[in-house]
Amino acid sequence: MTEIPMLSLSAARCLHLAAQGLLKKPRRRARPDDILRVIRQMSLLQIDTINIVARSPYLVLFSRLGAYPQTWLDDALSRGDLMEYWAHEACFLPRSDFALVRHRMLAPENMGWKYRKTWMEENIDEIELLMAHIAQSGPVRSADFAHPAKGSSGWWEWKPHKRHLEGLFTAGKLMVVERRNFQRVYDLTSRVMPDWDDTRDALSQAQAEEIMLQNSSRSLGIFRAQWLADYYRLRQPNTREVLARWQAENRVVPVDVETLGTLWLHSDLFDLLPAAQAGRLNATHSAVLSPFDPVVWDRKRAEQLFNFSYRLECYTPAPKRQYGYFVLPLLHHGRLAGRMDCKMHRQRGELEIISLWLEEGETVSGALEQGLKRAIDDFARWQGATRVRAGLLPPELFIHQRGGWEIDAA
Repeated sequence: MTEIPMLSLSAARCLHLAAQGLLKKPRRRARPDDILRVIRQMSLLQIDTINIVARSPYLVLFSRLGAYPQTWLDDALSRGDLMEYWAHEACFLPRSDFALVRHRMLAPENMGWKYRKTWMEENIDEIELLMAHIAQSGPVRSADFAHPAKGSSGWWEWKPHKRHLEGLFTAGKLMVVERRNFQRVYDLTSRVMPDWDDTRDALSQAQAEEIMLQNSSRSLGIFRAQWLADYYRLRQPNTREVLARWQAENRVVPVDVETLGTLWLHSDLFDLLPAAQAGRLNATHSAVLSPFDPVVWDRKRAEQLFNFSYRLECYTPAPKRQYGYFVLPLLHHGRLAGRMDCKMHRQRGELEIISLWLEEGETVSGALEQGLKRAIDDFARWQGATRVRAGLLPPELFIHQRGGWEIDAA
């Protein structure tokens, strides 16, 4: 019987970060084709609209690519490299993965709150007119239609055409072909995918979910069986049977990880295993992460793997928040070493650090100071800031720069 490899917790973290493209600082300037490459590496890029700082999907890419024009993501969508659909949540994914989510489109009634069957049935005449309008006049946005009642607010008061468009999108009748000022632009799926044939090309749910699990295992790199389902939000997949088959096919091997017990390692990382076992797989990247980065979007996984207890508090009443409105995890050399509540003041070119905390047990060192400051400066500069204004910082961190600092030119 082959002996199961033993790994330190630090080595397991490094393997996960290697799979996610966050182990090392980028070695070269980003190129437009890196957008699709990185999304394929992660499998999914979650979408969120909060823009206190750069919106989440742009930030997730920045953490891996370094400075790049945010228009590159928009271009990849309008060029047809990417598509949008419900995967982990609302996500960008390679358009070549259309078949993976098509079974969800064909059974939208199983999509919960994302699809309201009664609404679609009650408004069928208006919805058919909307589809005919798009067929004749081309792509549309929700903003192209007036709201019948002024002063409405909240998702439950969406204007009717927004509900129609979202329902048609979830049902796969419409696809998002571009974003204008981050607003979805919808066109007919039949026009976007003219060669698609459901009877010929569609995968069954079982076939699609097998590939989703394969993607999840590759993008996680090292994982517990329980972590796989959350990546694409699968409902109770039979991971025991799948993992036994993958092990027989040498797609994964079990590894024993300090404090975590037995995890599974994906074959893409087999070449890194000897260095990881010998303690020579080193993380050298420091970066500001999005709350919706795949490294932290599964809060239980982040706590188990990184000892990082995290929740997003923007929907929590202000008096009850522990850390702040939109708190960003701080990655440093393989650890989630801290978190930062900040805001980008675009008109005056200033990043405001409202507060910054180091995790319990973190010791301030020259490497930590330099790594976090460089990561914050790069993050601010990429968004057009020329200055960082510092609020509440740990007393020993950035001690000589109370109040803030000017950002050096790149």
